[in-house]
Amino acid sequence: ELMRLIDVQFLETPWYGSRQMARHLRREGYVVGRKRIRRLMAKMGLAPIYQRPRTTVPNPEHRIFPYLLRDLVIDRPNQVWCADITYLPMRRGFLYLVAV
Repeated sequence: ELMRLIDVQFLETPWYGSRQMARHLRREGYVVGRKRIRRLMAKMGLAPIYQRPRTTVPNPEHRIFPYLLRDLVIDRPNQVWCADITYLPMRRGFLYLVAV
């Protein structure tokens, strides 16, 4: 019965993941947990549709640079700098974070 209800609701709202689906079923009066809904959705092959961040899509024309620090001995401050970029999931979408 739960799988049928999940299927019906997923056809209406395909962006619902296990959390929102569990919340919806609780509002309908069913006593369910998120882990159970996640297991049932995986068994049914349902995955929510949402925009994923495209952080690791390389350009095929971009050349690959050599690693220049391999044999370098770092022995003083400000000799080598580093930067990193990542994303933070937000309520609606995501936010990029750059650190130097």
